[in-house]
Amino acid sequence: MSQGDNLGPEEGMYVTFLLVVSDQDQSRNFYQSVFGGKVLRERDPVIVEVASTRLILNTGGGPTDDKPTVTLTTPSDPDRVSAFLNIRVADIRKAYQTWTARGGEFLTEPKDHGYEIRAYIRDPDGHLIEVGQTTPR
Repeated sequence: MSQGDNLGPEEGMYVTFLLVVSDQDQSRNFYQSVFGGKVLRERDPVIVEVASTRLILNTGGGPTDDKPTVTLTTPSDPDRVSAFLNIRVADIRKAYQTWTARGGEFLTEPKDHGYEIRAYIRDPDGHLIEVGQTTPR
């Protein structure tokens, strides 16, 4: 998709999630290869659609005129998190095996918490991603 392509909604709105990344190519390849993401824009910023959700992968930077006190940066400590992606799957064990084979590195194997089975994976910059499967009650 070229820079001139319109990636906005025809009407109404949709929500995207912006992740600050250190290397757009590495992050694009991660979301494309591990999760099967569809690349909508190659870079500046990268836009990848994963399971009907658009992720914007952009490098950080200092304040701008519309956010004069805000600096965008990758996580300084991946073990201290204020937000993370949450992916719900039908079969977490299958997702775990598939995504591990594609290069994804989970923190642990999926753990059963009664109402859900979940595991966490990180992207190349340390962004945390929860992968969960709701279990029947």
